[in-house]
Amino acid sequence: MSESFRPVTTKPQEIENLSFQMIADELGAHDFAPEQFPIVQRVIHATADFELGRSVVFHPDAVRAGIQAIQAGKPIVADVQMVQVGINKMRLGKFGSDVRVYISDSDVMAEAKRLGTTRAIVAMRKAVAEAEGGIFAIGNAPTALLELIRLVREGVAKPGLIVGVPVGFVSAAESKEELLKLNVPFITNLGRKGGSPTAVAIVNALAMMAEREMEA
Repeated sequence: MSESFRPVTTKPQEIENLSFQMIADELGAHDFAPEQFPIVQRVIHATADFELGRSVVFHPDAVRAGIQAIQAGKPIVADVQMVQVGINKMRLGKFGSDVRVYISDSDVMAEAKRLGTTRAIVAMRKAVAEAEGGIFAIGNAPTALLELIRLVREGVAKPGLIVGVPVGFVSAAESKEELLKLNVPFITNLGRKGGSPTAVAIVNALAMMAEREMEA
């Protein structure tokens, strides 16, 4: 850091407030609803990617469904540990909610090896049996999202909300296009971008909104 540089502020809340104001100013005019925009701001804040923020798509019932799932103490299912680690568990704990990830479970690994398929796919099959009405937060594995979509279509999975923002080149964009066709609450984005920080930002934003409603 240059000796002549001085930060505008070193107070955490002031830094966050300034960041969010800068995001709103730089993003400019948009079509996001008032209840959606704080989530988009969190995504941009976590990624510094305005293109990603602009590509976020909401099912009309998504925000309310996510808040209600958290307030009801429904579990959060993460596709990978990176998503699990980033989610604010203290805030979720106020509602009795927890964050679960199945991809490294020994039975999941064994079954994936037996079937010759990805652990992400088998993890979703296990998760839907244990987390009905929960929020499924997928930030890494397109195969997890595609399997969850298949299970929803077959009536096996009944998620409260799907946060489907996997990143990558193989099937990432395509899995999100399939999610857009579902008649269940979802938050996703268009294209290859996304990732665990995006999924984490969305879930944490919903948890903050749920907490504020509780305290109001």
